[in-house]
Amino acid sequence: MSLVGRDDERRRIERLLADARAERSGALVVRGEAGVGKSVLLDRAVSVAKSEGFQVLRGIGVESDSNLAYGGLHQLLFPHLDRLEALPGPQSAALRGAFGLAESGEASRFMIAAGTLALLADMAEEAPLLCVVDDLQWFDQGSAEALLFAARRFDADPVAMLFAVRETSMPFEAPGIEAMPLSGLSASDAARLLDGHAPDLADPLRARVLEESAGNPLALIELGSIRRGADDVDMSDLAGTVGTLPVPVRVQELFRRQIAELPDATRRALLVAAADSTAPLEIVLRVVEALGGGAADLGPAERATLVRVEARVAFRHPLVRAAAYRGEPLHRRVEAHRAYADALMDDADADRRAWHLAAAATVPDEAVAVELEGAAERARHRGGAMAVSVAYERAGRLSVDPRLKARRIARAAQAAFDAGKPDRAARLAAEALSLTADPGIRAEAIYAQGAVAYERASPRTDAELTIEAAALVRDTDPEHAALTLYEAVHAARHGAAHDLLSRAADLLRECTPPRRWAIAVAALLGWDELFSGRPEPAVGPTRELLAAARGDDFELTHRMTAAVGGLLIGADDDVIAVTEAMLAQVRATGALGWVPYILNVLAVARLLRGEFADARANVAEGAAIGAEFGNSTEQLAHRSVEVWLHAVSGEESRCRDLAAAVLPDARSRHLVNAEIAAWGLAMLDLSARRFETALEGLERVCRGPARRDVPMRAVPDLVEAAVRSGAPDRAREALAEFAHWAGQVDRPVTTGLALRCRALLADDDEAEALYVEGLRLHERYGGPYDHARTRLVFGEWLRRQRRRTEARAHLEAAVAGFERVGATLWAERARGELAAFGGARTEHRGTGTLALLTPQELQVVHLAAAGRTNKQIAAQLYLSPRTVGHHLYKAYPKLGVTARSELADLVAEA
Repeated sequence: MSLVGRDDERRRIERLLADARAERSGALVVRGEAGVGKSVLLDRAVSVAKSEGFQVLRGIGVESDSNLAYGGLHQLLFPHLDRLEALPGPQSAALRGAFGLAESGEASRFMIAAGTLALLADMAEEAPLLCVVDDLQWFDQGSAEALLFAARRFDADPVAMLFAVRETSMPFEAPGIEAMPLSGLSASDAARLLDGHAPDLADPLRARVLEESAGNPLALIELGSIRRGADDVDMSDLAGTVGTLPVPVRVQELFRRQIAELPDATRRALLVAAADSTAPLEIVLRVVEALGGGAADLGPAERATLVRVEARVAFRHPLVRAAAYRGEPLHRRVEAHRAYADALMDDADADRRAWHLAAAATVPDEAVAVELEGAAERARHRGGAMAVSVAYERAGRLSVDPRLKARRIARAAQAAFDAGKPDRAARLAAEALSLTADPGIRAEAIYAQGAVAYERASPRTDAELTIEAAALVRDTDPEHAALTLYEAVHAARHGAAHDLLSRAADLLRECTPPRRWAIAVAALLGWDELFSGRPEPAVGPTRELLAAARGDDFELTHRMTAAVGGLLIGADDDVIAVTEAMLAQVRATGALGWVPYILNVLAVARLLRGEFADARANVAEGAAIGAEFGNSTEQLAHRSVEVWLHAVSGEESRCRDLAAAVLPDARSRHLVNAEIAAWGLAMLDLSARRFETALEGLERVCRGPARRDVPMRAVPDLVEAAVRSGAPDRAREALAEFAHWAGQVDRPVTTGLALRCRALLADDDEAEALYVEGLRLHERYGGPYDHARTRLVFGEWLRRQRRRTEARAHLEAAVAGFERVGATLWAERARGELAAFGGARTEHRGTGTLALLTPQELQVVHLAAAGRTNKQIAAQLYLSPRTVGHHLYKAYPKLGVTARSELADLVAEA
């Protein structure tokens, strides 16, 4: 099809290519109905790119292959697998596993996506790269996910990615990628295209074609070509009833009629080719011969330009293929699929054979179900979660035994959730529950429902469901029960559902988990005690787990329990060490699904330590990955922490706007982090000396359901707000609990906070000693923020005692400390204190240099300072090496450095 019109669209694609030549990566999704001209635009882009020296990767989605794990990536990247040796080892191994080139454990779909990014980046080192995929909606989910993942992460590379997506009743989502909708041609362009293809079309017929086509180029060409030389041709007989069918359906009907005029043997050969359009010509001909035909049967279809026969049988348009397949009766389609199954006997073709057997099955067939179950497990090892789900579901539909059907449907549900399809997971889990009373299968299905509930409803609902699942298998499968209860305890904690946490703890006490779980179970049971107001029994087991979690050989789930427990006992430094080790572990193995959870814990620990720039970097990455993979609850958790960070930096409008956007949802879905956000709002008022408003907000936080979790650390702010409001008694009860907790956890920083609180409430003859001891602990062990806060209140007290010289020293040090971490309103408050007793108002020195960087620049600088190469940093952060270099290039002038060697000292001093 020639390209007529589309000037704006052509210019947009040419800009995409020009940007890539200038090392500004970009991606574009062309969206439109079938036949509207997407493929023609892609053809032109490929032609232009090749003429300009681009390397071109081109693929096309095929509907029948959409269930084959990583079939799309195989089509695009298989010819370039000689480059795998240049990739980081885990990424290379993941791609080999995805393509069935290596026997390994279960692959990570995230590591396969990272490997795709790395391979494309490596190719772009030689020459600009254009990656083009037509009908992306028919790529298998894993392949589409990997390409979109890469497209979102390219920045400073000579890479352009261009996708075409057919609009259907099931929209294909491509979040984060610019979309270019393609509608029908204008009236003038439609007339020009029609006249170019059918110049002798009589006026009445020409007008009818223009009306029927609605500007769809394929419809214009095909409707215009079907004429019998008479002006009175009834186009409605050929094109369907006007106004009731979309144009592509009418065009497909035209193709069906054209195919119907071919010889029977040709129609059968076309059916065979359409039944597996990626099959090599050799296989297609073998199946045609098995059905009594021969190679010559394709001749009439070639002469009618419906297909092109080369290494494969290529249809002129996907609608031709659809018409060739759907236009034949069921028995002939079944016959073709059975013949394919007989022809595909090699081990390498096992998945394709299974799906042909499934397509040929018209009644339940256990043998076929077993074949599909094998395909599902092979897909699992390749990391294709959606392919696992689809294969298990079809196996369930073909199962004869009701129990096997239920088990397969339940596994399809869990795989659907793993693939980021919660609606599908919920539907399949409900179906599995309706099919069986078997406790193990029901537990599996309920667990999947709980996972969906965590995202769609609340962590509390997840905890309720997972407790129910664990109870079903407590006696028959204690290890599974313990794993399920682990999920329940964490979900209950996120939702501050301490009644459910206690119920889960009771079940844990009754079951016998594996011995290697003993230390983690003891720590989880300690959470129950802590949230019940008894921190004493929680501290020892949590410290023991934290110490063990710093070892190399430790389960990820137990490390997460250790990190969260560390927050609960004020062990912020240990939490940072454990979570950084976890991040390195999951980045190396490609378990990217863990990253938002780990980064949330790390961000909170850094927030509590006063390492705000690093916390912002963690939040930015965690929220982005959460959004990318549909983890909306963790995205909310990160945005809630971001509210606190905006508050401490004095960004009042951003803080309040973000809080208004996230708090309503966060309060029902991640209550602990929602309370952190509420704490941040109140702290914003406290730093701005709006003490009454701050006191009201902090009372709600410190009396709320999450008060014995991280928001326990808001009590010192409550005490300060109460004292400054002239209502110290409103903080005494919360302080008593905080002091008891601080005494049990026995950490220098939290002890210093308790001393500061006591000093604020003490008489003048007792206050100084408390301030001095609290300041000593914070100076030696605390972060710069806590140190500055303690200096501020001590300086304020000294000013009231008219000890001007000492007060000025502490207040000036507080200003410097607040500016160092970017706590703007706190620095302004300290300056106000200096001005209040006549001290010279200190000059604004600006924030610390690292605070000037964007979150991603900061991550890159930290890793570069630690001696990592650009390639190593790229592998860790799932970026390209060029993008890493680009971030360093932008960071150097902000930091006042000119060489990588200067970064280590700068980071150490920050």
